[in-house]
Amino acid sequence: MDFELSEDQRAFQDSVRKWVDKETPKSWARELERNEHDYPFALWDKFTAAGFHGIGIDEEYGGQGGDVVTQMILGRELARTLGGLAWIWGITSFAGGKSIGVYGSEEQKQRFLPQIAEGKLRAAIGFTEPGGGTDVLGALRTEAVRGDNGWILSGEKIWSSSAHVADYILVLARTDKNVEKRHQGVTLFFVPAKSPGISITPLPKLGMRSMGSCTVHFDNVFVPDDLVLGEPGKAWYMLLPTLNNERIMVAAFCTGVLDGVLEDALDYMKQRRAFGKLIGEFQALQHYVADIATWRHSVELMLYHTAWLQSSGRPCHIESSMLKVTASEYAVRAADLGIQILGGMGYSAETDMQRYWRDARLWRIGPITNEMARNGIAEALGLPRSF
Repeated sequence: MDFELSEDQRAFQDSVRKWVDKETPKSWARELERNEHDYPFALWDKFTAAGFHGIGIDEEYGGQGGDVVTQMILGRELARTLGGLAWIWGITSFAGGKSIGVYGSEEQKQRFLPQIAEGKLRAAIGFTEPGGGTDVLGALRTEAVRGDNGWILSGEKIWSSSAHVADYILVLARTDKNVEKRHQGVTLFFVPAKSPGISITPLPKLGMRSMGSCTVHFDNVFVPDDLVLGEPGKAWYMLLPTLNNERIMVAAFCTGVLDGVLEDALDYMKQRRAFGKLIGEFQALQHYVADIATWRHSVELMLYHTAWLQSSGRPCHIESSMLKVTASEYAVRAADLGIQILGGMGYSAETDMQRYWRDARLWRIGPITNEMARNGIAEALGLPRSF
């Protein structure tokens, strides 16, 4: 078994790490995060200049290429300093690049993928309903009915990150109510965010502040047929394979947070003095950083393995669920210990531990709650469905 990155992957990782240290240091990330009303267009533009929006998009469509392992390396390195702001890259990569690249038509790929790769198109995701949370299908009230040469979309989505600055929103809607099972009869639309009938309201929240999350209301919005992704009524079957990619991406961000937390904790313990000695000499604090390093190593191995399965075309739904649960819970625990190590400075907005904690806390809830992920793991082990 070989867990080593290839020479090209190591070179890519090294180049991204140097770029991150120069272009997106933690001090700048703190400044970006202070105002949740100001979307960090400057960060998006830096990603554009570096070519990161093209990672994962085939070269024939103007991208840089690269499999899920390459995307995982990029996501991890970005999150080391940016924390949750790495989603500025990740959302469009998933909602636009990944989704259109997997189930878009050739015409849609030619139309949208080059724009995404060039950083000229921002996308958002509109799956979650106000009364639903993880119960996406059970709470699905957004619907679309046939119109002339298209569909009429009505309903409401919540926690649609960056929708207020998006060019398109990837929307899941019910298009057929006469179905035997609720996962049938749902369709994916790539909806222009400035279409008549769309209203977007930002939501205040705990972490990932400047990225912005929104409620999106659709009031008889016309969506032409050429913006339907895949076959109408079959969206859930198309989505399932890409959900593994999303969970792997979340875990990569969590691994980056673990990197950043450990880095900051060690730096502080080597400088801070108390009771006549460096606090790095205190056994209790040494145990804390040993735990953080152990958690990171565990998550790193799971991440490499699951990304390898996905890139090899092998089944990895259970592995990606296990990975997402483990990575998010360790990232939150590590950031909490990091606050404890720094004491009052860990609670201060002048350092990054509190930012890591606030950002990582979301990943225990989304894109699927860890409780629901555990339900799926248990069911896959032969236990009865519990919900």
